[in-house]
Amino acid sequence: MTQRIFVPRDASAVSVGAERVCRTIENETRNRGLDVEIVRNGSRGLYWLEPLIEVEIDGQRIAYGPVNPEDVPGLFEAGWLQGGTHALCHGPSEEIPYLKRQTRLTFARMGVTDPLSLEDYRAHGGFKGLERALDMKAEDIVDAIDTGGLRGRGGAGFPTGIKWRTVMNAGGGQKYIVCNADEGDSGTFSDRMLMEGDPFCLIEGMIIAGLAVGADTGYIYLRSEYPDAWDVLEDAIVTATREGILGANVLGSGRGFELNLFKGAGAYVCGEETSLLESIEGKRGLVRAKPPLPALQGLFGRPTVVNNVITLASVPWILAHGGEAYKAHGSGRSRGTLPFQLAGNLKQPGLVEVAFGMTLRELLYDFGGGSASGRPIRAVQVGGPLGAYLPESRFDLPLDYEAFAAVGATVGHGGIVAFDDSVDMAKMARYAMEFCAIESCGKCTPCRIGSVRGVELLDSMLAARPQHSNDDTLLRDLCQTMLEGSLCAMGGMTPYPVLSALDHYPEDFGLSPKQEEAST
Repeated sequence: MTQRIFVPRDASAVSVGAERVCRTIENETRNRGLDVEIVRNGSRGLYWLEPLIEVEIDGQRIAYGPVNPEDVPGLFEAGWLQGGTHALCHGPSEEIPYLKRQTRLTFARMGVTDPLSLEDYRAHGGFKGLERALDMKAEDIVDAIDTGGLRGRGGAGFPTGIKWRTVMNAGGGQKYIVCNADEGDSGTFSDRMLMEGDPFCLIEGMIIAGLAVGADTGYIYLRSEYPDAWDVLEDAIVTATREGILGANVLGSGRGFELNLFKGAGAYVCGEETSLLESIEGKRGLVRAKPPLPALQGLFGRPTVVNNVITLASVPWILAHGGEAYKAHGSGRSRGTLPFQLAGNLKQPGLVEVAFGMTLRELLYDFGGGSASGRPIRAVQVGGPLGAYLPESRFDLPLDYEAFAAVGATVGHGGIVAFDDSVDMAKMARYAMEFCAIESCGKCTPCRIGSVRGVELLDSMLAARPQHSNDDTLLRDLCQTMLEGSLCAMGGMTPYPVLSALDHYPEDFGLSPKQEEAST
């Protein structure tokens, strides 16, 4: 019987040598005359162990990592194909605590299947949601999404069912499904992982969305910095079209759905839905004023659903298992699961899919293992480069949309970047302002001019250190203007990291501590 070895093709695994490891394994098996099949799977998301190689023994997969090319001969000598012991062995993959403690719904197939094998996808529950949706009325599909409580996973957290229902009721004529795959937030990689490791899940979710709202055409807007995801998606779309999953007759139902790939040009602001639509239409990526909403006048002026990758990839599970089953996970108004991405100064960076309600401290220490430097974690930025910085006193905050909003923070796309106590928070605040100045589309004054003035103010404060003062009034006034006057979240959220740094780390700016902090 042919034995299988799984070698990830995920871009992050490849960046640390997975291709060289794969070639070395191929050479060793050939030289030893072994009957071995090498399967290129997605990543399990345990990035501190990449390249993570798995050997299938009697139906169970045993994990080894991180494996370097020079380790491969020794692994064969140790009898890893028969389960032999080795220093790089972590035992059965599913028993690794980092993976075992997760609640993987959307990422259930991640690292398990060959991303481009339809047979593999079907064998692990693929297309069950689509098959159910084809037998349902559009209203019932939207009701299932409503019941599940799915909210936009791209950052805004807007209820998906409300958006879909608006498009569904928008009248006849051409409608579109647009997937926002312009994943540009720092510390985020869940979209890329899913597109590279389980592309048919995204395709299935987009088809279901089309059935729900009456759209027969979809676009995936993919950031140009993801060439590996482009290649996988392109192959997956060709395969799905050839096999009758996409095209004029989806699974023989007589209903059609065409899917197109569109490559972005590297503008962060095109992660905003209206700027993204302008880009697809061939225009410069400028933010549109609202109203009208894209749900009524979106792509080419037609009713359009715009959701991000994880939102659409969550849909097949909900349709396959029911809205109530999805709603059973999470807390408050934050239902289901979210793939949190651990990055920055952590021992164990990677992807962790868990139900809403887990605390930041649990993610940082139970999964992340604390700082990689061994120093105390001083600050954590949640929600990308425009997310607030949270101090240690906020680490027990439950991860849900409302709890974070209550303290002026955002869960966003689930990106978590940790910093130890050597970080200069004034410089981090300046980085946020400069990022906005560089990436602003320039359409509105608060963002275009405010971010430049903000950098100047912060430079003045940095130059005046270490003397103490209380002169942050002008910077705070500027941030308030950007919060209230910007056309989109680009300028409207830039004050989040700046204000949170001012509030929690005033000493880094050369400011006197707040009175209540000074008295404690």
